[in-house]
Amino acid sequence: MTHPPRVEERPTKEDASRNRRERPRFRDGAGAPPQLAHPARRGLRTGAWAVGLVALLGASVIVAVAIGPAGLAPADVFASIAAHLGIGEPTLSPLRDGIVWELRMPRVLTAAAVGAGLALCGAVMQALTRNPLADPYLLGLSSGASVGAVIVIVLGVGLLLPFAAFVGALVALAATLALAAGAGGAGGRGGTGGSLTPTRTVLAGLAVASVFGAVTSLIIFWSATGDSYREILNWLLGSLSGADWTSVAIAGGAVIVIGMPLLTSAKTLDAFAFGDTAAAALGVHVGRSRALLLTATALLTGALVAVSGSIGFVGLILPHGVRLIVGSRHRALLPLSALAGAIFLVWVDTGARTLFDPRELPVGILTALIGGPVFALLLLRNRGLR
Repeated sequence: MTHPPRVEERPTKEDASRNRRERPRFRDGAGAPPQLAHPARRGLRTGAWAVGLVALLGASVIVAVAIGPAGLAPADVFASIAAHLGIGEPTLSPLRDGIVWELRMPRVLTAAAVGAGLALCGAVMQALTRNPLADPYLLGLSSGASVGAVIVIVLGVGLLLPFAAFVGALVALAATLALAAGAGGAGGRGGTGGSLTPTRTVLAGLAVASVFGAVTSLIIFWSATGDSYREILNWLLGSLSGADWTSVAIAGGAVIVIGMPLLTSAKTLDAFAFGDTAAAALGVHVGRSRALLLTATALLTGALVAVSGSIGFVGLILPHGVRLIVGSRHRALLPLSALAGAIFLVWVDTGARTLFDPRELPVGILTALIGGPVFALLLLRNRGLR
């Protein structure tokens, strides 16, 4: 018995059009599954970008320290750094050497550490929440730190400002996580850890930020006057004008102690890009991993905010820019975002202290002036996405 030949059905133009419409698009890559590419070629490209950004960061630090009214040259800065590291003899006068080593170098290094940490936290937050608009302040940390900072400034104990800001950020973190977990009930099903879903965490952070923001405004309204009001405003707008070697130790130490372990979470963050259920199927303990990564990100952000105030847009726009170049694989995205953030904030802070000399602009204003238009471009670029 013969069978009629099998006729394969070819997709029509309507089918192809429907498939294109239904296919998920991640034009900016935030929260998208990582691309598949040849590992060797991908590694070479990532390595080349990393080497280039490290070299650019080193050059940026030296040139940024040289820029200013003292008339220093990059060679002078390099000689001063070498002398303080025990390489060669000092060639600058004590006054010029003090400008390099005691004034400008701590500020530039603090800017690099803060920029690196904020960009890294932004990339992690965008992956954890699968939200391209997420930034390090999503959990209300900036508002909590502001309450602590404002209280000590009003009380006249500004020396405790970094500690108070960090404690305020931790209180905001605890409130956000408790609210998100309480709203989620007794855990999730299927190992997805439903007690800390992205939506509940974001909404809890918004609620906590609103409350702490109102408390900050109330304290300023009732108690801040004269010099304390100007100091509070300067801190709230974000400023690195008071950075010293203690600030370098706090920000740099936080980036090393907390940021380096975050860099090892690339595979976990890649799994989150496929959704909680898929991540659990890939062996990720979703609830525990999300809680740990959120806590680590919050601790790092709290330490950075304690020395710099609230500097916006760094953790939002830098991960997007790097993602456009290297894709959404977090093994490349995390370290390159940190390097790009360090370079970005070094130059923005340099502009903030020199563009309007002798007046100094809070660096948070300049990052907002740059980040706002870039953010608008991202919105226009993704206007076709739902």
